Amino acid sequence: MGAFHAYDIRGVYNVDFDRMTAYKVGYFIPELLRTDKVLVGRDCRVSSDEIHEYLVKGLTDAGADVYDIGLSTTPMVYFGTARYGFKASVQITASHNPAEYNGMKVSGENALPVGLDNGLGQIRDWIESGRPCPVATEKGSVKEMDIHKAYLDFLASYMEDYSGLKIAMDLSNGMATLYAKELFGDSPAYIFDEMDGRFPNHEPNPLIPENVASLKALVRKTGADIGVIYDGDADRVMFVDENARFISPDLMIAVLGHYFLEKKGEKGIVLQDIRSSKAVGEYLSPMGAQMHTWKVGRAFAARKLRELDGVYGGELAGHYYFRDFFYSDSGLLASILILDVVAAMKKKGISLSRLVAGIEKYQNSGEINFRLEDKQGAMDAVRDLFMGEEKASAYMDFDGYRVEFPQWWFNIRPSNTEPYLRFICEASSKELLDEKVARVRDLLTSRFGAK
Repeated sequence: MGAFHAYDIRGVYNVDFDRMTAYKVGYFIPELLRTDKVLVGRDCRVSSDEIHEYLVKGLTDAGADVYDIGLSTTPMVYFGTARYGFKASVQITASHNPAEYNGMKVSGENALPVGLDNGLGQIRDWIESGRPCPVATEKGSVKEMDIHKAYLDFLASYMEDYSGLKIAMDLSNGMATLYAKELFGDSPAYIFDEMDGRFPNHEPNPLIPENVASLKALVRKTGADIGVIYDGDADRVMFVDENARFISPDLMIAVLGHYFLEKKGEKGIVLQDIRSSKAVGEYLSPMGAQMHTWKVGRAFAARKLRELDGVYGGELAGHYYFRDFFYSDSGLLASILILDVVAAMKKKGISLSRLVAGIEKYQNSGEINFRLEDKQGAMDAVRDLFMGEEKASAYMDFDGYRVEFPQWWFNIRPSNTEPYLRFICEASSKELLDEKVARVRDLLTSRFGAK
């Protein structure tokens, strides 16, 4: 059952899981989440229709009624779950993965994520143990449910005047195509704006530089003030400035402060993940933010933001979470709010690159992946190497390790979805950054056979 991960069920379809897995997941969800009504959506991947068929059959055989919203972004499922009071929902998607992948994101009441440690692990155990799936005496029914306009209206309520803004958008042939043109109209320059689950132009993962190359070219060609790119299921969004430079997504947490903390006056907790630049907190704290650092991934971030009643939060991977959106993430909502800020800044004569330059103070390595076997031993070795040489100013150990020193910091953590150890480092100078990265690379290669 290699498709069961910390945040969701995901893998190469018919290799890591198949239609019978989808059936059994559907069959066990009503018991797990104690409900007889389940909301279901799906993305446009070629395999999504078959997974949908068997997931729905499992749900109805267990006696649950299925409320089917059809093709949807993942945040649209979160919206439907929380707005209409469902205690369970499933979005069929593999998010940003290549076309041969698929999966399921399960949510509970209030759109709270169901991860491996609070439900998916139980379903996996039931499947692996061969637990039977007898058909209920009264099978459930399937009801079509249209929430497109309700979600569109919700998103549109946050939009301001973009008439003075030149926008370039890459919809990645994914689920953002459901809404982008209805929201933003014909004025942006669009590419890859036809829904196609084969993703013929590039993989729907904006974190991979080559996948952003076409958007950068479009920004240059059109003279856009900002470039916007969504992932496959539109729960993530990333940005390019007017010079076609990709902006590290954690820095956009700071940009959002101009909307929530400055404009709306919503002082309070802002959530960041353990990989976020120190510059984010340094920029937001004077605005009234109380920064809280937490684990990577929606399964952790959405729950923590709700627990803290935080105003909003974000991650290096391009997820942005909002109290106003049931503490959940939405790529479209995040892009609307960022465009609100960028449009307002342009009226003051401040470009996006200038705005970001006022935030970005440090040299950053970006995430570096090391493939190795002994992840825990390697993490301990890196931690001990540097803590043995220098007194740490801060230490966190809840998602790998984040160790901060006066002039630099690092985070080293095991991937929850891939066979990698992930390392990120930030320093006050390029020379210091290069030195630390080189020492980590040498250590992990020589002692742990990292590739």
